[in-house]
Amino acid sequence: MPSAAADGSTTTHRGLLVAAIVVGVVVLDQVTKIWALERLADGPIVVLGDDVGFRLSRNSGGAFSIFQGFTPLLALLAIGLTVALVRAVSRTRDPLMLVALALVLGGALGNLIDRLVREPGFLRGEVIDWIGVGRFPTFNIADSAITIGAIALLVAVVRIPDDDESATGSRAPGEAEEQGADGG
Repeated sequence: MPSAAADGSTTTHRGLLVAAIVVGVVVLDQVTKIWALERLADGPIVVLGDDVGFRLSRNSGGAFSIFQGFTPLLALLAIGLTVALVRAVSRTRDPLMLVALALVLGGALGNLIDRLVREPGFLRGEVIDWIGVGRFPTFNIADSAITIGAIALLVAVVRIPDDDESATGSRAPGEAEEQGADGG
């Protein structure tokens, strides 16, 4: 059984990792959006033919520009999602799950900042998108973090074998043997 000092150290390291990822995503997202607003105002930048480029887009809707006109509702939902993600991060011990949740949280906060502070106003702000790939909808760093985090969450959920549960303390010692003995 780990000592209280070791457990506190692990908790501190987890907290620092989550904070670094969340702050890193939010800062990178906001800095690149400022760059996009300044640099792409006069037109797009072609990177690779017609397939990859940077083009400024303002999104008042959700992912893929759905729910246009529901910006205040989307902002409130993002606030609720942020609270739920903070609670989930504080409860998880799995490193991959921790990183995945931190990426989603950082991305959610990056886009929430736009909803709160960008034109046309508080809770109605439009999210700045600027990365264009083929016919795929334009997106930003926050969207990328959310997508990568969601994929990592799926991997974390699918990959956890039963014997990892006993290592994390989810299962009482001997419980696996008892289940095997009675066919459970």
